[in-house]
Amino acid sequence: MPYEPPPELNALSLAQVAELVATRKLPPVSQWSPQHHGDSEMIIRADGRWFHQGGEIRRPAMVRAFASLLTQDAAGRHWLVTPVEKLSLEVEDAAFIAIDVRQDGDALLFRLNTDEFVIAGADHPIRSTGDPETPAIYLGVRNGTEARLNRSTYAQLVEIALESGDDLTVSSQGQTFQLVPA
Repeated sequence: MPYEPPPELNALSLAQVAELVATRKLPPVSQWSPQHHGDSEMIIRADGRWFHQGGEIRRPAMVRAFASLLTQDAAGRHWLVTPVEKLSLEVEDAAFIAIDVRQDGDALLFRLNTDEFVIAGADHPIRSTGDPETPAIYLGVRNGTEARLNRSTYAQLVEIALESGDDLTVSSQGQTFQLVPA
């Protein structure tokens, strides 16, 4: 059965995005503790492209499958986890890229480069790093992984912040997030 990408973010309500998030079946990687550890020989470039042994993984379905197995540990290392093995991989910046955002009521809805949706909030915080002149904005995804906002998504988020005031903060699901690093 061919993959049907979800509709564009602007065509979806908060309730529809929440339903898509809730119905997505993800592997329970946080419950797996495989004994075998190794190297996947994979890298996720800063632009979101995935490579294995130097060759680009061009099939979006493969990228989505691997992305569903990603975790990041407390030391910042990324892993692909299955019930039988835990394989390291190199991530140049963030495991995902946030490619679109919109506000719906008190929620910020994001679309990732893997066609996944994330609703910012306590479980999916927004954090700002770098310096005030060139901030890097990240969104928590799952299992310790993050998405970096691309330039246009960052610009959209700044517009949302400016519409509600001039302090460059945004709110989502009762949480407030600074867009300028401290």
